[in-house]
Amino acid sequence: MSEPRLIDAAPRSSALSRDKLGRPLRDLRISVTDRCNFRCVYCMPKEVFGNDYQFLERKELLSFEEIARLARIFREHGIEKIRLTGGEPLVRRNIEQLIAMLAPLGLDLTLTTNGSPLQKKARALRDAGLRRVTVSLDSLDDAVFKRMNDVDFPVTRVLEGIDAAAAAGLAPIKINMVVKRGMNEDSILPMARYFKQSGHILRFIEYMDVGHTNGWRMDDVVTAREIISMIDAEMPLEPADPNYRGEVAERWRYKDGSGEIGVIASVTQAFCRDCTRARISTEGKLYTCLFATTGHDLRGLLRSGATDRDIHDAIAAIWSRRSDRYSEIRTAQTAKLEKIEMSYIGG
Repeated sequence: MSEPRLIDAAPRSSALSRDKLGRPLRDLRISVTDRCNFRCVYCMPKEVFGNDYQFLERKELLSFEEIARLARIFREHGIEKIRLTGGEPLVRRNIEQLIAMLAPLGLDLTLTTNGSPLQKKARALRDAGLRRVTVSLDSLDDAVFKRMNDVDFPVTRVLEGIDAAAAAGLAPIKINMVVKRGMNEDSILPMARYFKQSGHILRFIEYMDVGHTNGWRMDDVVTAREIISMIDAEMPLEPADPNYRGEVAERWRYKDGSGEIGVIASVTQAFCRDCTRARISTEGKLYTCLFATTGHDLRGLLRSGATDRDIHDAIAAIWSRRSDRYSEIRTAQTAKLEKIEMSYIGG
């Protein structure tokens, strides 16, 4: 696999890296596959993503060279972090090669995974240059966890993957728990107890209306306020300052000094005003919001002979027109829009 060439010199300009609401471009999330080995009920419900579902063909996916080229160009716009997502990014063959191509950029290089392949891959990922991982884990109760992933995958294997990631030095590890009322809210306290002194950061995510196939209803949302109150009653908490502008999780510290948790409350406490994230889909479309309905084709530019400067300027034009603030204007009507699926764009 050949190393992608360096981009043309392009100056960093604050004018190019801010959208209509003055938000900078700092965080790039790249989906490397639309496939996943889980069928989580809030993301890839089996009744939609069944055996006959047509995933993208290999030729439609961005190659590693194309991803690396885009990452280098985005770096000139001021991004500080790249997160590899999916689907499940670890089902993309030879993902370690892509990580090795991105690592020299010197950015905060992270990956979100369901943890299922992590025990086998953690050391190779770290050796390739990955810095951190975020693991999705929705319950410690095996029956609940299997009901949510809907492929009968045991929770013990995800916990073994987390341990392997910690041993490999992929830290700090973040654990993401999507909470859906009537399904796993009884797992909130057991999760908090288990990870309280682990050195990992547990984050609770309000069930969101990403895509249009998960049957989202507001009644299914367990709010961040409910979650914090529940934990605080047993394990007292105090608020902590954000680590940086645009951090999606509201931080809370245990008063006894034994760690912290986070809540991601994009439904009830919208944080659009500080959103600094852009997303590239599996086949190279640029999305400026997790809840977008349309994207901008970068793959066409990559494959039609466009120069790095051409692509740089196209990204600047797209970002400068951005005015997305979906979570601030969410209604019952917008929730029904045919938004892009999370399995296609990443979280």
